[in-house]
Amino acid sequence: MFGIADYGAFVVAIIVFLAIPGPGNLALLAATGKGGVRGGLAATLGVIAGDQVLLWLAVAGLSALLLSYPSFYGSLKWAGAAYLIGLGYSLFNAKLGSAPVLEMKSDRFFRQGLLITVLNPKAVVFYMAFFPLFVDPKIHQGLITFAVMAATIAALTMAYGLVLVLLAHHLSERVRSSPLATAILNKIAGALLIGFGLKLVLF
Repeated sequence: MFGIADYGAFVVAIIVFLAIPGPGNLALLAATGKGGVRGGLAATLGVIAGDQVLLWLAVAGLSALLLSYPSFYGSLKWAGAAYLIGLGYSLFNAKLGSAPVLEMKSDRFFRQGLLITVLNPKAVVFYMAFFPLFVDPKIHQGLITFAVMAATIAALTMAYGLVLVLLAHHLSERVRSSPLATAILNKIAGALLIGFGLKLVLF
């Protein structure tokens, strides 16, 4: 289909990748807790934008750059870890009764989702190594093939994000009335983000 080796397997792979717990999912949950559905959807669009950046960089040949200069990948890991740890620290130290996430407008939720995705080494590896496996060189149709893959990823991410955001919004409405529960969620979210950051550089 449009030069994709196995479109069905490609769709399944994207869904599995989306469902794996990670900083991207946590960013959507945190944005929804603070900014409601609007904030969560803004973060979802940020994740989609980040995916598109990585996909088209892969098409442009960034994978070859990573192979030629391994230190570049190491620098990316440290940058991603620093961003996650800094964000986690601010959440973990939020005052009792404050909202679950930093004070941000929708555009900042968008940028947060974008940065977390672009600086996530696992996402980089997916697009640089796993993504090309679905491109069939025998029936490849150039930009059409990559455009279909990009649109598929964007559509699946939007659908997944919408479901996750609506569920998170429903739960956050119940939790928001309790300052203690909000503080606990701050610390849990902060600890998880710090943990993700440390995992990037230690493992």
